[in-house]
Amino acid sequence: MGLKHLKELDGVRGMAALMVMFFHFFQSQNGQTWFMVWARKICLFGQTGVSLFFVLSGFLITRILIGQKDSPGYFKNFYIRRALRIFPLYYLFLILYYFVQPVWEGQSIPPFSHQVYYWFYLQNLAMTFHWNAIGPFHFWSLAVEEHFYLFWPFLIYFLNKDQVKWGILGIIVLATICRIGMTFYHYQVFYFSITQMDELALGGFLSILEQRGKLIEKFASRFGYLFLALLLPTILIWIGTSGKSLAFIQVLKINLISLVYFSFLAWVICTKESNRIKEFMKARILTYTGKISYGLYVFHPLCFHVIQTYMKLDSLILQFLASFLFAYSLSSLSFYTWESYFIRKKKYFSLDSEKIQKFIPKNQENALKASL
Repeated sequence: MGLKHLKELDGVRGMAALMVMFFHFFQSQNGQTWFMVWARKICLFGQTGVSLFFVLSGFLITRILIGQKDSPGYFKNFYIRRALRIFPLYYLFLILYYFVQPVWEGQSIPPFSHQVYYWFYLQNLAMTFHWNAIGPFHFWSLAVEEHFYLFWPFLIYFLNKDQVKWGILGIIVLATICRIGMTFYHYQVFYFSITQMDELALGGFLSILEQRGKLIEKFASRFGYLFLALLLPTILIWIGTSGKSLAFIQVLKINLISLVYFSFLAWVICTKESNRIKEFMKARILTYTGKISYGLYVFHPLCFHVIQTYMKLDSLILQFLASFLFAYSLSSLSFYTWESYFIRKKKYFSLDSEKIQKFIPKNQENALKASL
């Protein structure tokens, strides 16, 4: 089955980035007007944009891994390409955060013993188990993703499609049990790798459905109804229980949210090209936001901080526009002057046309080309 680039998913990625940005912007505002109170409540749901990122990432990475499964250099190519995409901006930002920003603001540089978790992608463990760590708070999700992709390529490589399904179910069960245990012992489940990995695994299941020909227009209405059936109770539960730290909600919330986004993504993929939702997801502003979404995710808290600290705008609208404009500008600059340099290097770790023809059956050639 040939795989093609799904432009609408660039828009979905952009939407997820905007959800997180809206959440962080309004949560940083201290106003108590009726508008700010309701804006904070509504935008609180924006933090689930991370869950949307996870499910989407699980789908996209799994379809690439399946497409490359029989190719030489499967593991080497995957991990080097992953490093080229993620590490340069990640470590550049850590340098800015630890050594440039403190000097600029007249603060002391954090001791390395408090930095070390971030340099080795262990920040989410430090946050979960209350180790002494100082670093960009939102980087916890990047650690979860990297931990997942340490073992996921092996599971895809050594298991067939039926076995992968059982592996995904096992991850979902393990994550749920782990959330139960950690909640019982009063640990935070939101940042821990194992308690979040079922969202990425569920995205991988979307790829299995695609391979089996289930993500087609014929099944769009089923996924659409499932999405609507899950969305309303999820919103009501979120609003009704937010801030109450109810144990059973902490356990089941991630399952419910990931299923909402699973069904949403399946619906978007299945719907016909003329569908208004699909056309909206392909809008230029959303697809461009998706293109620079990694930079937006990395830089936006710093951009918001700079605008709020140094510009001190009285108007909320002006502060919002300045904050988002700064984030978009810096992320665009990062993408075209820094990230793109390393992205271009990825071509040295993918199969060329001659190798594709040699190692991949003809009917799978387009699939692999699309995934590289």
